[in-house]
Amino acid sequence: MIDVPVAEAVGVTEEGQVDGRDPLASVRAAVHDRVIGELGEKAQAMHHFAIVQRVGEVLDIYLEAAGLAISVNARNQLLRTLIADVLGYGPLQPLLEDPEISDIVVNGPDKVYVERFGRLERVPVHFDNNRHLLDVIQRMVIGAGRRVDEHSPMCDARLPDGSRINVIIPPLAVKAPALTIRKLRRKPLSVDELIANGTLTEAMVVFLKACVIARMNIVVAGGGTSGKTTMLDVLSSFIPRTDRIITVEDTAELRLRQRHVIRLESRPSNVEGRGVVSIRDLVVNTLRMRPDRIVVGEVRGGEALDMLQAMNTGHDGSLTTVHANSTRDSISRLETLVLMAGTELPSRAIREQIASAINIIVMLDRLRDGSRRVTGVSELTGIDGNEIELRDIFIYQQFGFDGGTVSGSHTATGVVPHCLEAIDAAGVSVPLDIFQPRPPAVLSEGAG
Repeated sequence: MIDVPVAEAVGVTEEGQVDGRDPLASVRAAVHDRVIGELGEKAQAMHHFAIVQRVGEVLDIYLEAAGLAISVNARNQLLRTLIADVLGYGPLQPLLEDPEISDIVVNGPDKVYVERFGRLERVPVHFDNNRHLLDVIQRMVIGAGRRVDEHSPMCDARLPDGSRINVIIPPLAVKAPALTIRKLRRKPLSVDELIANGTLTEAMVVFLKACVIARMNIVVAGGGTSGKTTMLDVLSSFIPRTDRIITVEDTAELRLRQRHVIRLESRPSNVEGRGVVSIRDLVVNTLRMRPDRIVVGEVRGGEALDMLQAMNTGHDGSLTTVHANSTRDSISRLETLVLMAGTELPSRAIREQIASAINIIVMLDRLRDGSRRVTGVSELTGIDGNEIELRDIFIYQQFGFDGGTVSGSHTATGVVPHCLEAIDAAGVSVPLDIFQPRPPAVLSEGAG
């Protein structure tokens, strides 16, 4: 009797003999095909328990017919794998259910990585072959109402739990399909949790909350996986519950807690190449929906111009994110995106639009140890000559990198923001002492 994990267990030849080269993949594949062939579309109307029961019955019948005796443990593990294949997302199902995992990266059938606590690590999870991996990918994208095939080999989609996926398959992916999953936290990070893990400080929260309530226009900037969406979610939570909020995203990730929220999501083209609705289309339409606040998940094209114009024409208190490596770079990035709108505007005019529209830039960075920090909160104060004036209000000072951990601390720069007058006029009180720099001795004590 065989009693080993399925990932290491032996398979069965046509003669029912043990085949050490095939770890029960042939059994699982055969049972899976029989269950799918038997249930077909009826599975959608069947109760979960009934499907699980039938999978177990088919497995037992197949094992008996194949003349293979396996232990109860091996049989139960094989059954769990089959159920994940039939009802879930195959080998990825346990990873999707693990709350400690934030990202899943599949580079091929036998190359699966996950991110835990900011660190990427390889896990002993395998698909049988490219076909098996592609089957799981198809189940994901079809369930999201999207498609991926030889004619459309790239796809962005959202799983039912809100996790975001990106797929690229052959011929664009040379060796094997590639899948990237950004899991959505079951419970969004709260402000207190961000303070506790060192992402930002209480002083920053006091100031940023006041900016949101006083209807300052805020841009959250940072690189990939730096935590921009999480920060945008937190800032959005400060919007008063009486405001009408409209969110615009490629894939709906924001989870606003207010009652008066309308969520808009872009749409790719259909099989005939028609029906596409871009972020820019949605931003333009949003202006006709009487919004009190506009929250754009990310500007990455010509919608940057429409967003700036909205900020400049009475839609104060808008929030968005942009990919950038520094605060100054985020301004250059916005200039480039405005040019993508197809409107021939001189550089000076674009910079004037940016300077008059945006009040605050919150810069995030993912440090070498995987931790995420707000590395700067800056105010745009106008334009001098041909350059936009920036003043850092809070910064992150890094002291070193020792033992795989970055040490550093946040501090105010001593600059009192110009927008404080507008914040006071909105009836929001901000204590001036939060803008006082921390002494070097305190900085050292707070390192890490």
